[in-house]
Amino acid sequence: MHTKLIAIIPAAGIGARAQEPGLSALGRDAMPKQYRLLKGEPMLRWAVRAMLADERIAQVRVAVAAGDAWVESALAGLPRTVWRPCGGPSRAETVLAALQDAGLDPGDWVLVHDAARPGLPAQALKRLVDSCLRTQAGGLLAQPVADTVKLAAGAAPGGEADAANMADRVSRSVARDGLWLAQTPQMFQAGRLLQALQSADASSASLTDEASAMELAGYAPSLVHGSARNFKVTWPEDFELMEKWL
Repeated sequence: MHTKLIAIIPAAGIGARAQEPGLSALGRDAMPKQYRLLKGEPMLRWAVRAMLADERIAQVRVAVAAGDAWVESALAGLPRTVWRPCGGPSRAETVLAALQDAGLDPGDWVLVHDAARPGLPAQALKRLVDSCLRTQAGGLLAQPVADTVKLAAGAAPGGEADAANMADRVSRSVARDGLWLAQTPQMFQAGRLLQALQSADASSASLTDEASAMELAGYAPSLVHGSARNFKVTWPEDFELMEKWL
């Protein structure tokens, strides 16, 4: 049987950190960050199009929140793309629901990509797909840490005043040898990823990405060199920076 490659883009969140300060205080409804415009097009559309660049990906499935009012127009006209209102309150729950909704064979491959990473280069995507298919092992795009890493001091024993004074102070430097910054896509066989997410959900494990679930299940995902262009749009100023890359 021919093995399929399917992309899943969880897009059910609102991206609170990317909102301009004071928006909620003004009582205005904030547009989820995945629909903010970059060079005149929604960020989500850029992210989907980045995944469509590899013709081996049979379909991109975008998981959104029920009642999403923006997704239909944001994705209009894109080939090999569907959207499903199966998003949950967390990323892990959204990806799990999207996997269950897709009804894939266990041996099919799933690439989970952030809606907030619209700058994914086609070459980086190809590296990941080539690596995972060649080794038949799951993996993710990532970048080695280049900067010096500092660990911030926590609350001091002296009380609230001391804790406030120490909040932005260095506790110690952390050796960066062997440290990588995880990116997406993250690519795993559908059956293994489904089981890992279900197990993590049953144990109420805290997950920040799919690789975390696979690690808890005993797997050691491969690290494949990503790209600086593939950064995650997180803060308000990131939109301007991303537009310079696109």
